[in-house]
Amino acid sequence: MEYPINGSCQCGQVTYTLSKPPIAVAACHCKQCQKLSTSAFSLTAMIESDALDIRGEMNEWSRVAASGNTCSAKFCAVCANHIYHYNPSNPSHIMLKPSTLSDTSIINPTIHVWVSEKQDWVQIPEGVLVFDTQP
Repeated sequence: MEYPINGSCQCGQVTYTLSKPPIAVAACHCKQCQKLSTSAFSLTAMIESDALDIRGEMNEWSRVAASGNTCSAKFCAVCANHIYHYNPSNPSHIMLKPSTLSDTSIINPTIHVWVSEKQDWVQIPEGVLVFDTQP
């Protein structure tokens, strides 16, 4: 995979360039991520904040996570497609929603978190890191 990789929201009002590979790609099975994705889990690519150059207007929404940390989401002001999540107390890393990349071949989750809340029908692949809650 060659970098940079471009990405965007569904409507194209928010575009971005990712200049470095992700530190890790994870699947989160918590109930909040199930609501967010309207699926069995949500995919996240942990990246360094300085690896992302974003253009376009975004809105923000925050909630307190089960860990007690704040989880803030940045999303397109027009189509509401989530671009990334972050913890304001850890600004050096953000959680990019990798399905918004133009080349999604980097999406290969090697970490599965909150499997204590996963849907019964989901099969976790062998050889990945698995955590019952947030590591």
